[in-house]
Amino acid sequence: MKQHKIDFTYRNYLPDELNAEDKTLVKTALKATKTAYAPYSGFCVGVAARLTSGKIVTGNNQENAAYPSGLCAERVAMFYIQSQYPNDPISVMAIAATLDRKQTSEPIFPCGACRQVMLEHENRHGKKLRLLFAGSEIISEVKSAAILLPLNFTGKSLRKHN
Repeated sequence: MKQHKIDFTYRNYLPDELNAEDKTLVKTALKATKTAYAPYSGFCVGVAARLTSGKIVTGNNQENAAYPSGLCAERVAMFYIQSQYPNDPISVMAIAATLDRKQTSEPIFPCGACRQVMLEHENRHGKKLRLLFAGSEIISEVKSAAILLPLNFTGKSLRKHN
């Protein structure tokens, strides 16, 4: 038997410790929560993604009475970006959330499906996707979506067996 260990590093910042570009991105993500459609949960998530060209694109969660027909903010933004800007990868994405119109004090982190889509974006473009998770009191940063999904599925092993 061989034992393995998974280890990763992330950073926490106070909101005023971010550089100007990251502060703008976080504010834009928070603003995107205002147009989320979340009548059932009251939990609104907003995303702001800066593309390598410098363009900022936003997205937010969209709930549906026929659960699970809704979609998370991260995938709303990423699928839009992939369809409209397929050759302009995301360099950094900020994610913020409100509950009953008040920003969460702690950062929120993406679900497994969103993590997989983020990883696919990295693999597709061969470029790491830096992520900022913004709470009102603390902001967490990871340098790559792959950090959030260790032992991830890439489909590469399927091609080896065929």
